[in-house]
Amino acid sequence: MSTPQPPTPQAAPVWQATDPGYHSPIPVVRTHLGHAIASEWTKIRSVRSTMWTLGVFVLLVVGIGLLTGAVVASTDTDLNGESALSMGFFGLLLGGMCVITLGVLTTATEYGTGMIRTTMVACPSRGRVLAAKALVFFLVAFVVTLLSATAVAFLHTVMMEGNNAGDPTGGEWLKATVGISLYIALLGTLSLAVGSIIRHSAGAITIMIGAVLAPLVIAMFMFSTSLEDVRMALFEYSIPNQMSIFYANSLSTSGPSGWDPLWIMLGVTAAALGGAFALLGKRDV
Repeated sequence: MSTPQPPTPQAAPVWQATDPGYHSPIPVVRTHLGHAIASEWTKIRSVRSTMWTLGVFVLLVVGIGLLTGAVVASTDTDLNGESALSMGFFGLLLGGMCVITLGVLTTATEYGTGMIRTTMVACPSRGRVLAAKALVFFLVAFVVTLLSATAVAFLHTVMMEGNNAGDPTGGEWLKATVGISLYIALLGTLSLAVGSIIRHSAGAITIMIGAVLAPLVIAMFMFSTSLEDVRMALFEYSIPNQMSIFYANSLSTSGPSGWDPLWIMLGVTAAALGGAFALLGKRDV
């Protein structure tokens, strides 16, 4: 009988024989917030909803601003030293609805289409995704609002020269351009957070429009004297009234003033984003 021979050892693959520590030819880069921001910037500038909503926003702000200025200038209305900047309020009030809509769509649309799964696979850190969305959206909304509000402010100042309009101070310019732009951008970011919480575009937009209009409408129909305090609170803290404060044209004689509306909106937006971050980590995609 022949003696069984021991198995012949197989030769090791060339890559193991030459380099026992295999290294992939594909470079591996540790991801960070900058990559998520670049991804969200690509998304927000490449979808049609961004161009449509921001285009309508600019059209409303500038168009209504020009129309208001033309009507006042053609009727020779005496402004009695009042700043011409205050007329920019009307266009921004309507244009704000476009920013609200875009803010909701920035987050809620991905849940409706299922694209959020791809996003989370590409970036498993959910908090980083939401932070990138909020940051990119805030900057886009702020820049577009600032350019539109500044253009309208300059146009009104020129158009109202013959209507006894007062010369705006530096503080009035700052509030009517930078201040209102920060407020509108925060309002849109609040909508983004609500869209992330609700995960439904139509529902989140309805909630936000209701939050903007409902307090003022409800207050208008409170005729009972026993509800006077509630009525005044609804007037004072309604979003339209807070926006008018940036133009020194408040609907009430009490309540928030100066830069108070900005701090109020900042606090509300921070709370909503905190809730969105907390829910994002607990929910299934």
